[in-house]
Amino acid sequence: MLNQITIKALSKAYRRRVLFKDISLTIPDRSAFVILGPNGAGKTTFLRIICGLIPATSGQVEIIINGQVLTAREKRNQIGLVSPDLALYGELSAVENLEFFAGVRGFSFSLDRARELLHLVGLQGRGHDLLNTYSSGMKQRLKYACALLHQPHILILDEPTTNLDESGVALVDKIIKQHKQRGIVIIATNESREVAYGDQTFTLA
Repeated sequence: MLNQITIKALSKAYRRRVLFKDISLTIPDRSAFVILGPNGAGKTTFLRIICGLIPATSGQVEIIINGQVLTAREKRNQIGLVSPDLALYGELSAVENLEFFAGVRGFSFSLDRARELLHLVGLQGRGHDLLNTYSSGMKQRLKYACALLHQPHILILDEPTTNLDESGVALVDKIIKQHKQRGIVIIATNESREVAYGDQTFTLA
């Protein structure tokens, strides 16, 4: 069955400032798509439109899973997002943050699943520590656990290796490679090494 993202004549402007105009492209299943461009070019805005967090000025984004075009609600259930704007809660533990995000998405929370993800991102043994005790790199790792919690088909990464050390970067490499085997990865970056993640690249001027 067909799985892909189809972007048709997508444009975004804020009053007289045009970020991008008439972008049309297709992102196939089991691939990674990298969006490049200088700061202010609209990379994060582009991702937010794909996620359905903000509207486009014109054009549309179709997410097709198993041959069906998803509704706005269905899109949210198929997308996992890692972004500098993603808010984690310092007064909660890692496990409690995962439980909160499960509730926001409307599905039941599994402690076993939480432990599995914390192990995946290298936070085993720290699940019940408050996030206020975490380093910035540990918080970035937890964002990956939150994004993967509901097993999304589409993983969207804005500045994916921000605040990560060498082992954290290797973790991101592993997650991207694994996710490409079953779904779609979309990455916005300014880092030259992260271009290598992409099967396709697109540059916003």
